[in-house]
Amino acid sequence: MRAQREASGSRGSRHASKGFSLIELLIVVGIILIILAIAIPNFLQSKMRANEASAVANLRNITTAEVVYSTSYGIGYSSNLAKLGGTLVIPDVNNAGLIDDVLAQGTKSGYIFTYIVAATDPNGNVVDYNVLADPANPGVTGTRHFYTDTSAVIRQNQTAQAGPSDPPIT
Repeated sequence: MRAQREASGSRGSRHASKGFSLIELLIVVGIILIILAIAIPNFLQSKMRANEASAVANLRNITTAEVVYSTSYGIGYSSNLAKLGGTLVIPDVNNAGLIDDVLAQGTKSGYIFTYIVAATDPNGNVVDYNVLADPANPGVTGTRHFYTDTSAVIRQNQTAQAGPSDPPIT
């Protein structure tokens, strides 16, 4: 009987710890906040670099599409990005279907693409063009500005809109 009382007494007098103390929870929250403080800037930098890489790839796509457009239709280059887009149901000079419709509208992956006709022949056909790619929100969607033309060399500028005298990307 005494053994039974001691067994039940020891269960009643000692309470097992069932949970975390406030200090333990605060330490865990602090560690999580430190990890986030380290990870978020790296994530934002990675996102900007991905947008920049996408902008360069899109400039390459535009340059390739212009060469295909020029050789397919024999009237020089397109007069705007919209003509390079389209649904491919019936491709023609106004809806060539060579780039996706999002890019054809001029904004993609945090960059704004500006198509400029640089020169035309006497018949009005485009013989030279420039394409600018600038971050939609500098410092947030990207930091570099890009430029290309009929030479297909993609150039960059860190601080201002890129142009033909800026260094090529490496």
